[in-house]
Amino acid sequence: MLKRSKATVRRWNTIPYVLLAPGLLWLGLFFVAPLVIMFAMSLREGTLATGFELTWNFAIYPESIADFSEHFIRSFWYAGVATAIALLVAYPLAYAIAFRAGKWKNALLFAVIAPFFTTYLIRTLAWTTILDDASPIVDTLKFVGFIPEDGRILATTSAVIAGITYNFLPFMILPIYASLERIDKGLIEAAKDLYASSRQAFLRVTLPLSMPGVVAGTLLMFIPSVGDFINATFLGSPSQFMIGNVIQNRYLKVTDYPTAAALSFILMVLILVGVIIYIRLAGTGSIMEAAAAEDGRSDGDEPPSGRAEAPEAQPAAPAHASAMSSRPEEAT
Repeated sequence: MLKRSKATVRRWNTIPYVLLAPGLLWLGLFFVAPLVIMFAMSLREGTLATGFELTWNFAIYPESIADFSEHFIRSFWYAGVATAIALLVAYPLAYAIAFRAGKWKNALLFAVIAPFFTTYLIRTLAWTTILDDASPIVDTLKFVGFIPEDGRILATTSAVIAGITYNFLPFMILPIYASLERIDKGLIEAAKDLYASSRQAFLRVTLPLSMPGVVAGTLLMFIPSVGDFINATFLGSPSQFMIGNVIQNRYLKVTDYPTAAALSFILMVLILVGVIIYIRLAGTGSIMEAAAAEDGRSDGDEPPSGRAEAPEAQPAAPAHASAMSSRPEEAT
């Protein structure tokens, strides 16, 4: 019996590893292995015609940073501005869908994800038509004086940032909406019962509990925006090219594979460092604790009150027992 129980325990202990195996295999084949190959390629020298020889050329990393620092800065700037604009647009929209939409909630959510039914490239090309110099929208903006008569929107920084914001906006809306939807409405009502104004209830209850969605949406939008090259290609000009455009050009046109691989690694490291700093500043640990506490309340668990529980009342002893205990013991 003891041997059988040990075998059962051993079998149950191996189940998590069996479940993890497909995911680990996938990551190993399609993430770790390409990274190793790309890192090895970055340390090679040569051309596509003569071949690339591994020379351990680590000097390519500082050289790449020095040569393309402007593109790195531009990429992070564009991505940061687009993420900030998307947050300003997404939070009120997600709030309205979660708390004010009523029967229109599903329709509005469908409208948010509807652009995904069209490919990313087609959506960006549609923006080239919208922002074209002869489009009605540009004519209207010129008429109201938003842009000068000889001005244009296409092939400008504003067009690139607008395209990035539009294409990645659903990645900001959906996580924020998910966090807002999970908030217990009773907490907001309790804050107002304690004489909090609507503004105070939002700042002290709704906003802190929705921060996990804000953090997730910011990361989901910022990370792909930094490496994007489609919007700068179709909505910008060479003066708006981002680091993704440089990497694409080095791989497909110049065929300078070592430099392209080095730039890819540098971009990945910079994004990773930025994400770590952002998470540290955002206090994700406390945010997740608040979200876990909210999950507990929504499941019906009462939060700890911080007061000691009163001990259970003991049943009263029978009268004859107390009388007997009060008698002096007889001498033996």
